[in-house]
Amino acid sequence: MDVPPPFATVRDLRVELTRPGRDSRAQQVLKGISLDIRPGEVVGLVGQSGSGKSILGLTLLGALPERSRPAVTGEVRVGGVDVLTASPKTMRQLRREKLGVVFQDPMTSLNPTMRIGAQMVEATGSRQLAIDLLARVGVPEPAARMNVFPHQLSGGLRQRVMIAMAVAGKPALIIADEPTTALDVTVQKQVLDLLAELRAELACSVLMVTHDLGVAGEIADRIVVMRDGEIVESGGVAAILTRPQHEYTQRLIASRISLESDRTRPLPMFEPSGEPEDDELVERIEAETYPVWRPAPGAAPAVTVRSLTKTFAQSRSTTLRALDGVSFEIGAGESVAIVGESGSGKSTILRIVAGLETADRGSVVTLAVAGRPQMVFQDAGASLTPWMRVGELLAERLSVEGVPAREHRERIERALDVVGLDRSVLRIRSRELSGGQRQRVALARAAIVPPAILLCDEPTSALDAWMAANIINLLRHLRHEVGMSMMFVTHDLSVARLIADRILVMRRGVIVEQGAAEEIIAHPREQYTKDLVGAVPDPVFAERAA
Repeated sequence: MDVPPPFATVRDLRVELTRPGRDSRAQQVLKGISLDIRPGEVVGLVGQSGSGKSILGLTLLGALPERSRPAVTGEVRVGGVDVLTASPKTMRQLRREKLGVVFQDPMTSLNPTMRIGAQMVEATGSRQLAIDLLARVGVPEPAARMNVFPHQLSGGLRQRVMIAMAVAGKPALIIADEPTTALDVTVQKQVLDLLAELRAELACSVLMVTHDLGVAGEIADRIVVMRDGEIVESGGVAAILTRPQHEYTQRLIASRISLESDRTRPLPMFEPSGEPEDDELVERIEAETYPVWRPAPGAAPAVTVRSLTKTFAQSRSTTLRALDGVSFEIGAGESVAIVGESGSGKSTILRIVAGLETADRGSVVTLAVAGRPQMVFQDAGASLTPWMRVGELLAERLSVEGVPAREHRERIERALDVVGLDRSVLRIRSRELSGGQRQRVALARAAIVPPAILLCDEPTSALDAWMAANIINLLRHLRHEVGMSMMFVTHDLSVARLIADRILVMRRGVIVEQGAAEEIIAHPREQYTKDLVGAVPDPVFAERAA
């Protein structure tokens, strides 16, 4: 039987990009990549941020950013077309007829000023076909959704619209670049199942670009591991996940947070290079153990929430009840995770406790003797004034809380020690910090005056495994050092189990189940909770159990 030739072939691909700017230098981001994608095959392309995954995907699409002045050598053939020499007209035809693409953030691809229907008809050429495709990818009430704008859809629904547009032309290859990164576990599973179904239905290939080995293992036939612009290992899913040969792959698997991770010990900590951090903080963290939290006799709760109700107007005639009489307490020093699907009301609770939203009815009471609640956002950079120096950011927080100026230096230095930052960082503007440094500064700023409760809104959802592990270790270390209470909103039950003493499960604005973290994961009572636990991609465990 004849074996069909690869649909996409990459040989000795080298790509240099130059960042815009006066003093910028060319950087080699791909260093001799060779790869085949066979018809009907799903290839999982994994590696940390900066490894070159997305650049490889953009090269296959012939869509490298011109502002970065790409210099490309080697060979790239897709569907019989030489991508590196093809004319713009030929590439437009190739993308229209044979390629589909799904990016991480649909809002960067969907036109915010156009209704969904207009964009779908532009892709399909037919209103009825557009409605049929939306229904096919699981968009409820597809005819009605045609009339809304992208911002009126949840993240999961926007991603489904993007998939519908990607498959409109029945492509031979779908390039999916981190399509599930910020989605909750049930929607993530639905998107992965959908891509698998479309692959079988269309007999198309899929290049799944992801930093999550669990996602790759869930859908891929073969995994390709990239590091610093090179392929370091590739092979079948079972071989890569259970018998990795390269040290870097072994580290990626070791740092992945799963339902099996040890709750009493810190996770392995690595720098972007893959090497362990060599500083005092890591030594302190690695020596820590995390005992089971017990309420102190007679201690008042850190936060008491009673009968919270919140309604949002969706249009002139329709409203959405985000919270419906929610009540709970968080003990002094306790960590509580709130989990649930997008739209369940998790972040609304967090914002009301933080004072960023006002409830229609109900009350929030925090310990009067502690500082006000403090928030750590998913994107730390967005919460730090970019032109302010780190020292100014920390001093500003102290001033707002009424701390005398004579105490500032000691407080600031102690906060830097807790998060493992050198004094030299005080003179650096926040926009000049690395992602990991920004997260540490955000945590230092939040904890420099111990708050009544530290509020964390998905701070690890878009991070590589190594950085997520570092941030989780740092949060647990802060709790250990400062003894603060914490409320952690996440769509990742593996993270919730690891960082929380207790888990609250929310659905449609109400708490449907709550209990000790281990108990909720191991013995969920409600079917909804069982579905959430069952949706967690954990192929490493599955392969070993098999």
